[in-house]
Amino acid sequence: MRRMIIAFAFLFVIVCLAIAYHLFVKPVLGGILTPQLIARYSKSAQWHKKGFVNQNPTTMDLQAKHIPRMLKNWLLPKKNSRPATDIQVVKIDPKTIGALPVNGTRVTWFGHSAVMLEIGGGCVLLDPMFGAVPAPFDFLGRNRYNKQQPLEVADFAEIDVLLMSHDHYDHLDYGTICTLKHKVKKFVVTLGVARHLEAWGVSPLQIHELDWGDEIQIGLVKFTCAPARHFSGRGFTDRSKSLWSSWVIASGETRIYFGADSGYGPHFKQIAEAYGPFDLAFIECGQYNELWQAIHMLPAQSAQAALDIGALVTMPIHWGAFTLAFHSWTEPIEEFVKHATRLKVNFTTPEIGEQFVIGPPRKSGDQSDGAILDPGVVPGAGNVSYPSQQWWKKYD
Repeated sequence: MRRMIIAFAFLFVIVCLAIAYHLFVKPVLGGILTPQLIARYSKSAQWHKKGFVNQNPTTMDLQAKHIPRMLKNWLLPKKNSRPATDIQVVKIDPKTIGALPVNGTRVTWFGHSAVMLEIGGGCVLLDPMFGAVPAPFDFLGRNRYNKQQPLEVADFAEIDVLLMSHDHYDHLDYGTICTLKHKVKKFVVTLGVARHLEAWGVSPLQIHELDWGDEIQIGLVKFTCAPARHFSGRGFTDRSKSLWSSWVIASGETRIYFGADSGYGPHFKQIAEAYGPFDLAFIECGQYNELWQAIHMLPAQSAQAALDIGALVTMPIHWGAFTLAFHSWTEPIEEFVKHATRLKVNFTTPEIGEQFVIGPPRKSGDQSDGAILDPGVVPGAGNVSYPSQQWWKKYD
Protein backbone atom coordinates (compact mmCIF):
# COMPACT_ATOMS: atom_id res chain seq x y z
CA MET A 1 0.00 0.00 0.00
CA ARG A 2 2.82 2.39 0.91
CA ARG A 3 4.53 1.80 -2.43
CA MET A 4 1.25 2.44 -4.21
CA ILE A 5 0.76 5.73 -2.37
CA ILE A 6 4.32 6.80 -3.23
CA ALA A 7 3.76 5.82 -6.87
CA PHE A 8 0.50 7.79 -7.05
CA ALA A 9 2.15 10.79 -5.36
CA PHE A 10 5.03 10.67 -7.82
CA LEU A 11 2.62 10.40 -10.74
CA PHE A 12 0.58 13.31 -9.36
CA VAL A 13 3.68 15.50 -9.19
CA ILE A 14 4.66 14.58 -12.75
CA VAL A 15 1.16 15.38 -14.03
CA CYS A 16 1.14 18.72 -12.18
CA LEU A 17 4.53 19.64 -13.62
CA ALA A 18 3.39 18.68 -17.11
CA ILE A 19 0.25 20.77 -16.76
CA ALA A 20 2.24 23.73 -15.40
CA TYR A 21 4.71 23.45 -18.28
CA HIS A 22 2.00 23.46 -20.94
CA LEU A 23 -0.01 26.24 -19.28
CA PHE A 24 2.75 28.61 -18.21
CA VAL A 25 6.20 27.70 -19.60
CA LYS A 26 5.53 26.46 -23.12
CA PRO A 27 3.56 29.51 -24.31
CA VAL A 28 6.33 31.93 -23.25
CA LEU A 29 9.03 29.92 -25.01
CA GLY A 30 7.20 30.28 -28.31
CA GLY A 31 6.64 28.01 -31.29
CA ILE A 32 7.88 24.44 -31.58
CA LEU A 33 10.55 23.51 -34.10
CA THR A 34 9.40 20.83 -36.53
CA PRO A 35 11.25 18.89 -39.24
CA GLN A 36 9.17 20.79 -41.80
CA LEU A 37 10.31 24.15 -40.43
CA ILE A 38 13.94 23.05 -40.29
CA ALA A 39 13.69 21.92 -43.91
CA ARG A 40 12.38 25.36 -44.87
CA TYR A 41 14.98 27.27 -42.86
CA SER A 42 17.82 25.17 -44.30
CA LYS A 43 17.08 26.59 -47.77
CA SER A 44 18.40 29.95 -46.58
CA ALA A 45 21.94 30.92 -47.57
CA GLN A 46 22.42 31.85 -43.89
CA TRP A 47 21.81 28.27 -42.70
CA HIS A 48 24.79 25.96 -42.18
CA LYS A 49 24.34 22.38 -40.99
CA LYS A 50 22.36 22.81 -37.74
CA GLY A 51 21.46 26.49 -37.60
CA PHE A 52 21.80 30.02 -38.89
CA VAL A 53 25.30 31.49 -38.87
CA ASN A 54 26.94 34.90 -39.09
CA GLN A 55 28.84 36.20 -42.09
CA ASN A 56 32.05 36.19 -40.04
CA PRO A 57 33.18 33.47 -37.62
CA THR A 58 31.64 34.33 -34.24
CA THR A 59 32.53 32.53 -31.01
CA MET A 60 30.03 32.79 -28.15
CA ASP A 61 31.10 29.98 -25.82
CA LEU A 62 32.68 31.05 -22.54
CA GLN A 63 35.81 29.24 -21.42
CA ALA A 64 36.04 27.58 -18.01
CA LYS A 65 38.66 30.10 -16.86
CA HIS A 66 36.12 32.91 -17.26
CA ILE A 67 33.46 31.38 -15.00
CA PRO A 68 34.90 32.61 -11.64
CA ARG A 69 35.04 36.16 -12.95
CA MET A 70 31.48 35.92 -14.25
CA LEU A 71 30.22 34.61 -10.90
CA LYS A 72 31.98 37.41 -9.03
CA ASN A 73 30.39 40.05 -11.25
CA TRP A 74 27.00 38.40 -10.88
CA LEU A 75 27.14 38.10 -7.08
CA LEU A 76 28.82 41.48 -6.50
CA PRO A 77 27.28 43.88 -9.04
CA LYS A 78 28.35 47.50 -9.29
CA LYS A 79 26.48 49.89 -6.99
CA ASN A 80 25.28 52.01 -9.91
CA SER A 81 24.11 49.06 -12.00
CA ARG A 82 20.71 50.78 -12.21
CA PRO A 83 19.41 54.33 -11.58
CA ALA A 84 19.08 55.45 -7.97
CA THR A 85 15.43 56.28 -8.62
CA ASP A 86 12.89 55.26 -11.25
CA ILE A 87 13.32 57.03 -14.59
CA GLN A 88 10.52 59.48 -15.32
CA VAL A 89 9.47 59.26 -18.96
CA VAL A 90 7.99 61.89 -21.25
CA LYS A 91 4.30 61.04 -21.62
CA ILE A 92 2.64 60.97 -25.03
CA ASP A 93 -0.95 61.92 -25.82
CA PRO A 94 -2.42 58.96 -27.76
CA LYS A 95 -4.48 61.41 -29.83
CA THR A 96 -1.32 62.82 -31.40
CA ILE A 97 -0.26 59.50 -32.93
CA GLY A 98 -0.68 59.65 -36.68
CA ALA A 99 -1.19 63.44 -36.74
CA LEU A 100 1.83 64.01 -38.96
CA PRO A 101 2.30 64.87 -42.65
CA VAL A 102 3.02 61.86 -44.84
CA ASN A 103 6.43 63.26 -45.81
CA GLY A 104 7.53 63.57 -42.18
CA THR A 105 8.82 60.86 -39.82
CA ARG A 106 8.44 61.17 -36.06
CA VAL A 107 10.66 59.09 -33.76
CA THR A 108 9.86 57.97 -30.21
CA TRP A 109 12.16 55.86 -28.06
CA PHE A 110 10.65 53.60 -25.39
CA GLY A 111 13.97 52.56 -23.86
CA HIS A 112 16.26 49.66 -24.75
CA SER A 113 15.61 48.87 -28.45
CA ALA A 114 11.89 49.66 -28.60
CA VAL A 115 11.16 52.48 -31.04
CA MET A 116 8.01 53.88 -32.63
CA LEU A 117 8.25 55.40 -36.09
CA GLU A 118 5.37 57.43 -37.48
CA ILE A 119 6.44 57.12 -41.08
CA GLY A 120 4.74 57.22 -44.46
CA GLY A 121 1.45 58.10 -42.80
CA GLY A 122 1.49 54.97 -40.63
CA CYS A 123 2.70 53.68 -37.27
CA VAL A 124 5.60 51.23 -37.11
CA LEU A 125 6.87 49.60 -33.90
CA LEU A 126 10.43 48.27 -33.79
CA ASP A 127 11.26 45.49 -31.28
CA PRO A 128 8.50 46.61 -28.89
CA MET A 129 9.46 44.97 -25.60
CA PHE A 130 7.18 46.67 -23.04
CA GLY A 131 7.33 44.00 -20.33
CA ALA A 132 8.70 44.61 -16.84
CA VAL A 133 11.48 42.02 -17.02
CA PRO A 134 13.48 40.83 -20.09
CA ALA A 135 13.14 37.16 -19.18
CA PRO A 136 10.59 34.37 -19.62
CA PHE A 137 9.45 34.87 -16.00
CA ASP A 138 9.73 37.90 -13.75
CA PHE A 139 11.68 36.12 -11.02
CA LEU A 140 14.49 35.40 -13.50
CA GLY A 141 15.38 39.04 -14.10
CA ARG A 142 15.46 42.58 -12.74
CA ASN A 143 12.74 45.14 -13.42
CA ARG A 144 13.10 47.86 -16.02
CA TYR A 145 14.16 51.30 -14.84
CA ASN A 146 10.84 53.01 -15.63
CA LYS A 147 7.52 51.85 -14.19
CA GLN A 148 5.49 53.85 -16.71
CA GLN A 149 5.70 53.91 -20.48
CA PRO A 150 5.47 57.08 -22.60
CA LEU A 151 2.40 55.44 -24.11
CA GLU A 152 0.95 52.47 -22.27
CA VAL A 153 0.38 49.33 -24.34
CA ALA A 154 -3.39 49.53 -23.83
CA ASP A 155 -3.40 53.08 -25.26
CA PHE A 156 -2.02 52.14 -28.67
CA ALA A 157 -4.59 52.40 -31.41
CA GLU A 158 -3.95 50.84 -34.82
CA ILE A 159 -0.39 49.72 -35.56
CA ASP A 160 0.41 49.34 -39.24
CA VAL A 161 3.59 47.29 -38.89
CA LEU A 162 5.27 45.55 -35.98
CA LEU A 163 8.87 44.76 -36.93
CA MET A 164 11.11 42.26 -35.13
CA SER A 165 14.89 41.83 -35.39
CA HIS A 166 15.18 38.49 -33.53
CA ASP A 167 13.56 36.36 -30.85
CA HIS A 168 15.49 37.14 -27.65
CA TYR A 169 13.38 38.02 -24.60
CA ASP A 170 14.54 41.64 -24.44
CA HIS A 171 13.20 42.16 -27.97
CA LEU A 172 10.36 39.68 -28.48
CA ASP A 173 8.10 39.71 -25.44
CA TYR A 174 5.23 37.26 -25.04
CA GLY A 175 3.04 39.57 -22.95
CA THR A 176 3.56 42.55 -25.24
CA ILE A 177 2.67 40.58 -28.36
CA CYS A 178 -0.43 39.07 -26.75
CA THR A 179 -1.64 42.56 -25.80
CA LEU A 180 -0.81 44.26 -29.10
CA LYS A 181 -1.59 41.53 -31.64
CA HIS A 182 -5.22 42.57 -32.13
CA LYS A 183 -4.11 46.10 -33.00
CA VAL A 184 -1.43 45.16 -35.54
CA LYS A 185 -2.13 44.96 -39.28
CA LYS A 186 1.15 43.37 -40.37
CA PHE A 187 4.12 41.69 -38.68
CA VAL A 188 7.47 41.90 -40.49
CA VAL A 189 9.96 39.50 -38.92
CA THR A 190 13.12 37.54 -39.60
CA LEU A 191 13.06 33.97 -40.87
CA GLY A 192 12.04 31.63 -38.03
CA VAL A 193 10.25 34.15 -35.81
CA ALA A 194 6.83 33.52 -37.34
CA ARG A 195 6.46 30.25 -35.45
CA HIS A 196 6.48 32.14 -32.15
CA LEU A 197 3.85 34.62 -33.29
CA GLU A 198 1.62 31.87 -34.63
CA ALA A 199 1.90 30.02 -31.31
CA TRP A 200 0.67 33.20 -29.62
CA GLY A 201 -2.41 33.50 -31.82
CA VAL A 202 -1.24 35.70 -34.69
CA SER A 203 -2.68 34.71 -38.06
CA PRO A 204 -0.04 33.51 -40.59
CA LEU A 205 -1.75 35.80 -43.10
CA GLN A 206 -0.55 38.81 -41.11
CA ILE A 207 3.09 37.71 -40.96
CA HIS A 208 5.82 38.44 -43.51
CA GLU A 209 8.98 36.44 -42.77
CA LEU A 210 12.14 37.74 -44.45
CA ASP A 211 15.68 36.52 -45.02
CA TRP A 212 18.72 38.78 -45.41
CA GLY A 213 18.34 40.73 -48.63
CA ASP A 214 14.56 40.28 -48.82
CA GLU A 215 12.36 43.35 -48.94
CA ILE A 216 8.68 44.15 -48.72
CA GLN A 217 6.66 47.29 -49.46
CA ILE A 218 3.78 48.02 -47.09
CA GLY A 219 1.93 51.19 -47.96
CA LEU A 220 4.51 53.92 -48.53
CA VAL A 221 7.24 52.20 -46.52
CA LYS A 222 9.78 49.66 -47.76
CA PHE A 223 11.36 47.25 -45.26
CA THR A 224 14.63 45.51 -46.16
CA CYS A 225 16.09 42.73 -44.03
CA ALA A 226 19.85 43.22 -43.65
CA PRO A 227 22.67 41.32 -41.90
CA ALA A 228 23.70 41.59 -38.26
CA ARG A 229 26.24 39.71 -36.15
CA HIS A 230 24.36 38.03 -33.33
CA PHE A 231 22.47 34.83 -32.48
CA SER A 232 18.97 33.73 -31.43
CA GLY A 233 17.00 31.34 -29.25
CA ARG A 234 14.45 31.30 -26.43
CA GLY A 235 15.10 27.85 -24.91
CA PHE A 236 17.79 25.21 -24.47
CA THR A 237 17.24 23.50 -27.83
CA ASP A 238 16.55 26.29 -30.35
CA ARG A 239 19.78 28.27 -30.35
CA SER A 240 20.30 29.91 -33.76
CA LYS A 241 17.18 28.24 -35.14
CA SER A 242 15.74 31.59 -36.18
CA LEU A 243 17.52 34.42 -37.97
CA TRP A 244 18.68 37.77 -36.54
CA SER A 245 18.94 40.92 -38.59
CA SER A 246 19.15 44.66 -38.89
CA TRP A 247 16.61 46.59 -40.98
CA VAL A 248 16.51 49.33 -43.57
CA ILE A 249 13.27 51.34 -43.41
CA ALA A 250 12.61 53.78 -46.25
CA SER A 251 9.75 56.09 -47.15
CA GLY A 252 10.04 58.82 -49.73
CA GLU A 253 13.09 60.92 -48.89
CA THR A 254 13.56 59.38 -45.45
CA ARG A 255 15.88 56.41 -45.02
CA ILE A 256 16.48 54.84 -41.60
CA TYR A 257 18.81 52.09 -40.41
CA PHE A 258 17.78 49.97 -37.41
CA GLY A 259 20.87 48.10 -36.26
CA ALA A 260 19.18 46.05 -33.51
CA ASP A 261 21.65 43.70 -31.75
CA SER A 262 25.03 43.13 -33.36
CA GLY A 263 28.71 42.68 -32.79
CA TYR A 264 31.03 44.81 -34.88
CA GLY A 265 31.84 43.66 -38.40
CA PRO A 266 32.21 44.66 -42.05
CA HIS A 267 28.46 44.44 -42.57
CA PHE A 268 27.97 48.05 -41.44
CA LYS A 269 30.02 49.46 -44.32
CA GLN A 270 28.45 46.94 -46.70
CA ILE A 271 24.93 48.00 -45.70
CA ALA A 272 25.84 51.68 -46.06
CA GLU A 273 27.14 51.05 -49.57
CA ALA A 274 24.14 48.94 -50.58
CA TYR A 275 21.26 50.88 -48.98
CA GLY A 276 22.51 54.31 -47.87
CA PRO A 277 22.72 57.18 -47.43
CA PHE A 278 20.75 57.20 -44.18
CA ASP A 279 19.09 60.10 -42.40
CA LEU A 280 19.04 58.33 -39.04
CA ALA A 281 20.68 55.18 -37.66
CA PHE A 282 19.80 53.29 -34.49
CA ILE A 283 22.99 51.64 -33.22
CA GLU A 284 23.30 49.22 -30.31
CA CYS A 285 25.06 50.62 -27.25
CA GLY A 286 24.87 48.65 -24.01
CA GLN A 287 24.69 45.22 -22.33
CA TYR A 288 28.20 44.42 -23.50
CA ASN A 289 31.24 42.70 -22.05
CA GLU A 290 34.70 41.90 -23.41
CA LEU A 291 33.80 38.21 -23.16
CA TRP A 292 30.86 38.55 -25.57
CA GLN A 293 31.86 41.53 -27.70
CA ALA A 294 31.49 39.35 -30.81
CA ILE A 295 27.70 39.66 -30.43
CA HIS A 296 27.33 42.94 -28.49
CA MET A 297 29.58 45.87 -29.38
CA LEU A 298 31.72 47.77 -26.91
CA PRO A 299 30.99 51.54 -26.96
CA ALA A 300 34.05 52.34 -29.08
CA GLN A 301 32.86 49.78 -31.61
CA SER A 302 29.34 51.23 -31.56
CA ALA A 303 30.77 54.65 -32.41
CA GLN A 304 32.84 53.11 -35.20
CA ALA A 305 29.75 51.30 -36.52
CA ALA A 306 27.93 54.63 -36.57
CA LEU A 307 30.79 56.11 -38.57
CA ASP A 308 30.67 53.14 -40.97
CA ILE A 309 26.92 53.48 -41.52
CA GLY A 310 27.42 57.18 -42.21
CA ALA A 311 23.96 58.40 -41.23
CA LEU A 312 23.40 62.12 -40.76
CA VAL A 313 22.55 61.36 -37.14
CA THR A 314 22.98 58.24 -34.98
CA MET A 315 20.83 57.37 -31.99
CA PRO A 316 22.28 54.84 -29.49
CA ILE A 317 19.80 52.18 -28.33
CA HIS A 318 19.90 48.96 -26.25
CA TRP A 319 20.47 50.91 -23.04
CA GLY A 320 18.47 52.94 -20.52
CA ALA A 321 15.89 50.30 -19.57
CA PHE A 322 17.42 47.08 -18.23
CA THR A 323 20.52 45.75 -16.49
CA LEU A 324 21.69 42.79 -18.57
CA ALA A 325 25.45 43.13 -18.16
CA PHE A 326 28.00 44.02 -15.48
CA HIS A 327 28.78 47.63 -16.38
CA SER A 328 27.11 50.62 -14.72
CA TRP A 329 23.85 51.70 -16.31
CA THR A 330 25.29 54.97 -17.63
CA GLU A 331 28.64 53.62 -18.82
CA PRO A 332 27.35 52.71 -22.32
CA ILE A 333 26.02 56.16 -23.13
CA GLU A 334 28.91 58.05 -21.49
CA GLU A 335 31.46 56.00 -23.42
CA PHE A 336 29.52 56.22 -26.66
CA VAL A 337 29.29 60.01 -26.40
CA LYS A 338 33.06 60.20 -25.79
CA HIS A 339 33.98 57.99 -28.75
CA ALA A 340 31.35 59.43 -31.11
CA THR A 341 32.62 62.94 -30.33
CA ARG A 342 36.17 61.81 -31.05
CA LEU A 343 35.09 60.38 -34.41
CA LYS A 344 32.94 63.46 -35.17
CA VAL A 345 29.78 61.37 -35.42
CA ASN A 346 26.54 63.35 -35.04
CA PHE A 347 24.33 61.70 -32.44
CA THR A 348 21.08 62.28 -30.58
CA THR A 349 20.23 61.18 -27.04
CA PRO A 350 16.52 61.82 -26.41
CA GLU A 351 14.82 61.00 -23.14
CA ILE A 352 12.48 58.02 -23.09
CA GLY A 353 9.30 59.32 -24.72
CA GLU A 354 10.85 62.51 -26.10
CA GLN A 355 9.84 62.89 -29.74
CA PHE A 356 11.60 64.43 -32.72
CA VAL A 357 10.75 64.72 -36.39
CA ILE A 358 12.92 63.88 -39.38
CA GLY A 359 12.49 66.15 -42.38
CA PRO A 360 14.13 66.51 -45.79
CA PRO A 361 17.91 67.21 -45.80
CA ARG A 362 19.05 70.84 -45.57
CA LYS A 363 20.18 72.73 -48.63
CA SER A 364 23.83 72.45 -49.55
CA GLY A 365 25.93 74.96 -47.65
CA ASP A 366 23.47 75.35 -44.78
CA GLN A 367 25.40 75.41 -41.50
CA SER A 368 22.68 73.20 -39.98
CA ASP A 369 23.16 70.58 -42.67
CA GLY A 370 21.22 67.57 -41.41
CA ALA A 371 17.82 65.93 -41.30
CA ILE A 372 16.53 66.17 -37.72
CA LEU A 373 13.99 68.86 -36.90
CA ASP A 374 12.54 70.13 -33.65
CA PRO A 375 9.37 68.34 -32.46
CA GLY A 376 6.29 69.80 -34.04
CA VAL A 377 8.14 71.69 -36.78
CA VAL A 378 6.84 71.13 -40.29
CA PRO A 379 9.48 69.13 -42.23
CA GLY A 380 11.67 71.43 -44.27
CA ALA A 381 11.22 74.49 -42.05
CA GLY A 382 13.01 76.00 -39.06
CA ASN A 383 16.46 75.38 -37.64
CA VAL A 384 17.78 71.87 -37.58
CA SER A 385 18.35 70.44 -34.10
CA TYR A 386 17.86 67.23 -32.19
CA PRO A 387 17.69 66.10 -28.56
CA SER A 388 21.19 65.85 -27.13
CA GLN A 389 20.98 66.75 -23.44
CA GLN A 390 22.65 64.38 -21.00
CA TRP A 391 19.42 63.66 -19.15
CA TRP A 392 20.76 60.52 -17.44
CA LYS A 393 22.96 62.57 -15.12
CA LYS A 394 20.01 63.60 -12.98
CA TYR A 395 19.59 59.94 -11.95
CA ASP A 396 23.17 59.45 -10.72
